[in-house]
Amino acid sequence: MRDRFGAVLTASMSVLFVEAVIGTIALFVWGQTQESPGLPYNGMGIFLLIVAAPLVAAVGAVPCALLTVGVVMPFLAVAGWLGRRISGREAWWWVPALAAAATALPSLAAAVLGETGPLAALGEWLAVTAALTTTTLVARRLLLLDRPQLSGGAMFGRVALYGTLAVVTAGTLAAIGLYAGIGYEPPQLSTERFAGTWSDGKGGTLILTADGKATATRVETFDFDSAVHKCTGTGTWRYGQGAGPWSQEVDVSIDDCSMDTWHVFGTPEHPKLFVHVGDPDSWDLYILQPRG
Repeated sequence: MRDRFGAVLTASMSVLFVEAVIGTIALFVWGQTQESPGLPYNGMGIFLLIVAAPLVAAVGAVPCALLTVGVVMPFLAVAGWLGRRISGREAWWWVPALAAAATALPSLAAAVLGETGPLAALGEWLAVTAALTTTTLVARRLLLLDRPQLSGGAMFGRVALYGTLAVVTAGTLAAIGLYAGIGYEPPQLSTERFAGTWSDGKGGTLILTADGKATATRVETFDFDSAVHKCTGTGTWRYGQGAGPWSQEVDVSIDDCSMDTWHVFGTPEHPKLFVHVGDPDSWDLYILQPRG
């Protein structure tokens, strides 16, 4: 392995980078399936992310190198030693067995600390095991004496080709799935569904009646700098259906209060109203839920 250090390092880092890109796509799709208020994305921010992609790749090379030296190479050495010690010869299946055993306890700890459900925890463990197994097996190919020798550059070329195909395939499947409707959408409500008492859980309530009247009691309103004001009073409200679930709006007008337009998310059984706190591009929300 010492003689092939550079080749193994190059191959392992390349595979880890491809896996990171595919993992990012998978996380994005998973995030789109979760209940979310659909916070707006800044077009300039996305453009800057694309421009900064080479820098992101360069920065990502550091953890890939650390993982290679600190995890992948030890896995190669230990898997080879276990094979020779127990069965008398090296075998590829020692790699996934070792990866599964080595990642089980950290995955369990992460699931407990993150309060992850059993199914999600199992999925995370299998994903990490598969990622380490794939990387280690690709690097192992460079150390096999009974196979035609490959240089680090040749393996990098193969990883770049097949990795690009894998990334394009993952991105295409993600786009098809999202287009097919696997992503989250807020519930499509009606004027009748909004009528009732909405609470922030902190003493603030907003009562909306079917005839368009509104009564606020200590409902929080926010300036652009996130300064909080308590709104109490009476007024009117109106529901705007918009062009679809994401464009639903509830306009509430209360005397002597400056109240933002409310938007909808949640589920059909448990809808929620929200407004952005301060900067509209921020992730801070003020949420009301039906009471009773």
